[in-house]
Amino acid sequence: MDIATVIGIVGGFLLIVVSIAIAPGASAKAFIDYPSIVMVIGGAIAALLTSMPLKDVLKIVGVVKKALFNKSEDVTAIIQLIVSLAETARRDGLLALENRLTEISDPFIVLGVQMAVDGTRPEVMEDVLRTEMEAVSARHRTGKLIFDQIGKFAPAFGMIGTLVGLIIMLGNMSDPNAIGPGMAVALLTTLYGAIVANVVALPIAEKLGYLSQQEQIRMEIVVRGIMAIQAGENPRVIEQKLRTFVPPKLREQKEDKKAA
Repeated sequence: MDIATVIGIVGGFLLIVVSIAIAPGASAKAFIDYPSIVMVIGGAIAALLTSMPLKDVLKIVGVVKKALFNKSEDVTAIIQLIVSLAETARRDGLLALENRLTEISDPFIVLGVQMAVDGTRPEVMEDVLRTEMEAVSARHRTGKLIFDQIGKFAPAFGMIGTLVGLIIMLGNMSDPNAIGPGMAVALLTTLYGAIVANVVALPIAEKLGYLSQQEQIRMEIVVRGIMAIQAGENPRVIEQKLRTFVPPKLREQKEDKKAA
């Protein structure tokens, strides 16, 4: 589980609750209005269904799982695997890589190695691998778009709810005592919309964007590594090339571990 995502969302709600609890004269009941909740959440879902195909909207559960249960990829481990494959290819030939396919769990690496073993032309192999990268990126963009749209529509329906509340309030101006409570209820939908957008939807969208970027870096490493193996480059040269994707501090840590 991605603890940072959970802490961020739960922490955001806790900060709001604590702020309400310690505010002088604040009442928790004053911040609860079910019609406003229905307006914001229901309206955002309705707008989402209008703006995107149903088959994409139904992927929201899987997208949430991706944000909450993502596994951080160890780039250095991938580089070590590719270097190991390069050493095998240099020592025993490309065909020897077929015997190592069973020990590789990453389907993208398996695809690249299999094409290299089959003697696929370099330009064709690169085209296939990069097409796969684009397909993965497109799926990730769809998942991010779902939460971007929720983050956009929730505040908008919050404003709609506020306007509806103000219209109702202004229609009852004959009762001065109802103006204050009516205004408070009208403003709650704006509050709910801002909370849904800025505590949940937009942060998750940004997390998905970050995860997609990291996935593309990992796949780029694989593409360059497999292409270099097929070209017969020296494993040490391949390692040096791929290590440029690793942050300098992490490189130094790995070198220190090797030295130790």
